[in-house]
Amino acid sequence: MYKDHTVGVVVPAYNEETQIGKVIESMPDYVDHIVIVNDLSTDLTAQIVEEYAENNAKIVLINHEQNQGVGGAIASGYKWMRDNDIDTATVMAGDAQMNPKDLPNLLDPVIEGRADYSKGNRLIYANAYQVIPRIRFWGNAMLSFLTKIASGYWHVADSQTGYAVINKTALRVIDWDKMFKGYGQPNDVLVKLNVHSFRVVDVPVEPVYNVGEESGIKIRKVVFSISWLLVKLFFWRLREKYVIRDFHPLVLFYAFGFGVMGISIALFVRLVWKWSASGLFPEVTALAFIFTFLSAVQSFFFAMWLDSEHNKPSR
Repeated sequence: MYKDHTVGVVVPAYNEETQIGKVIESMPDYVDHIVIVNDLSTDLTAQIVEEYAENNAKIVLINHEQNQGVGGAIASGYKWMRDNDIDTATVMAGDAQMNPKDLPNLLDPVIEGRADYSKGNRLIYANAYQVIPRIRFWGNAMLSFLTKIASGYWHVADSQTGYAVINKTALRVIDWDKMFKGYGQPNDVLVKLNVHSFRVVDVPVEPVYNVGEESGIKIRKVVFSISWLLVKLFFWRLREKYVIRDFHPLVLFYAFGFGVMGISIALFVRLVWKWSASGLFPEVTALAFIFTFLSAVQSFFFAMWLDSEHNKPSR
């Protein structure tokens, strides 16, 4: 236990035979349950975990009959924590890229009642830019900005880290069976937490690389797929939180912005076509395009500001 609270750690694992032992051996003594979810690994991951479990009663092994992705593995672990009434549930990757020394800093805001969900932030760590590979750093930064818009949590960053702690109340409220099963799971969780007005806090954690991990992530593909997921989550959150649950005028500003932006795009296409066809610059069309474009951008900015102000209690 940690400060009189039970602590469970979910470890999603897929083909981590070289790393899973490091994760188990470095687990802090105050952790009560280590739930390792073997996502249909094709190597010796499950066998190695079973060998450790023979001498460690804290270890619980969940074997997936189908590969569900990292999000699906985390959801299975979270459901075990929920069903066993664990006070705090933590996610630590099976590739040993999360420093156990950072765990108390993640646990404290949740246990002390200052947050319902605390997540690691590697981007604000002292030498993050030198440690994190460049393409991952900038890809993460871009997705973090999009996640701010989609989730409404404008005060959080490093949306792609899975190193997080969640309390039992949020565990019970979120429907883990409907959670996104791929690498966009941390983004999906933030959006779902915001709809229920849970408090989220960022905690600096050390970025860990080159410890023997083998990443199967294709950055360009993942950035595109998660960006599309965030677009869908953005509109889902607007509908769920600001239309169905409690109407908020920021929806009108977003609606106006998207409508006027559509007109602006049409005017731009007409401007280019007229200019190309006649060789004469259509000044009236150009002025109309500039006016509608700036009106749309202004409307978007105002809607984002209202969203940020509305979510201040969730900080």
